[in-house]
Amino acid sequence: MALEALLFDVDGTLAETEEVHREAFNEAFKLAGLDWHWDTPLYNELLGVTGGKERMLYHVEREGLAKEDFPWERVVALHASKTEIYVARVNDGLIDLRPGIKQLLEDARKQSIRLAITTTTSRVNIDQLLVATLGEESLSWFEVYSTGDRVKNKKPDPEIYTLALQDLNLPASACLAVEDAPQGLASSLGAGIKTIVTESSYSAGNNFEGALKLIKMDDPRPTLADFQTWFSQSL
Repeated sequence: MALEALLFDVDGTLAETEEVHREAFNEAFKLAGLDWHWDTPLYNELLGVTGGKERMLYHVEREGLAKEDFPWERVVALHASKTEIYVARVNDGLIDLRPGIKQLLEDARKQSIRLAITTTTSRVNIDQLLVATLGEESLSWFEVYSTGDRVKNKKPDPEIYTLALQDLNLPASACLAVEDAPQGLASSLGAGIKTIVTESSYSAGNNFEGALKLIKMDDPRPTLADFQTWFSQSL
């Protein structure tokens, strides 16, 4: 069976976005009058919780804060503020695609390999990142956007990937996922999809058992031909 579709996570996979996300969270907290500050070690821990709103609720519980002071409506408003800050920074050109990603996408399109986005991040974040790094036309490169606001259960639950497979009308055996974090790997494997992991600055050193191939930070960037070889060898 030939490789028919590539399914991409976004944060940490298409681009090293997490540090900009962290800074945007902290700025939103400051604007809201909260004394929260997520430093790098803490944010690395919080990344174990997928979804920004869910991450904030986890922080409330972790710090033993009064849950009644942080109803869902307040969390949603905080997250909206954070998203606005993040998008502004993306538009300012603070984020580049990871090495090799643009070429990988272009080569896939030339070979009529279908592309999908499979991420827990919000659609506005995805759109702004793609437009800022690849141009507005890139929004049409991806046939499917399976995002956190479309599913009940976020990663590591496989729902985001099963939804993408439904939208593509493809079996898992025809697809290859590209992830950077253990939660994403668990999600894609749970949907039966072979997965390439490319370590990111926040995920390096984690356990990626079950990945078809692990690309470490200092490894050469894989090409589409590499992906196709690894995919065919696993059949």
